[in-house]
Amino acid sequence: MDQRRRPAPAKLANKLRQIRHVLGLSQSELVRRLDPTERMHYSRVSEFELGRREPSLLTLLAYARVAGVHLEVLVDDDIPLPNDLPGKVVYPHSTRSVRR
Repeated sequence: MDQRRRPAPAKLANKLRQIRHVLGLSQSELVRRLDPTERMHYSRVSEFELGRREPSLLTLLAYARVAGVHLEVLVDDDIPLPNDLPGKVVYPHSTRSVRR
C-alpha cells in the first residue's frame, strides 16, 4: 500500500489564518464555531494555520461553513478567498460534529 501523504494545497494554511483574522475570532472562538461540542483543542487551530497539520475533510467543511464559502475555495490554490467574509454561501444546518 502506498504510504505517501496526499498533496496538500499550498495556500490552505494561509487561507485558514485569513478566515479567522478577517472574522475577528480568537482561536478559542473559532473552535467553538467549528466544533460546538468543543472536543477540538484551540491549539489545533494554530497547527492548521502554521501548516503543521492538515485539517480533516469534515473540519475543512466546518471552516467553509463558518466562512460562508464553498469548500472548493479552501482547497483550490487558484481560487482566492472573497474579499468580504463571511461569504454568501449558506449551508443547511447540520447536527454533525467535527471529527479531528
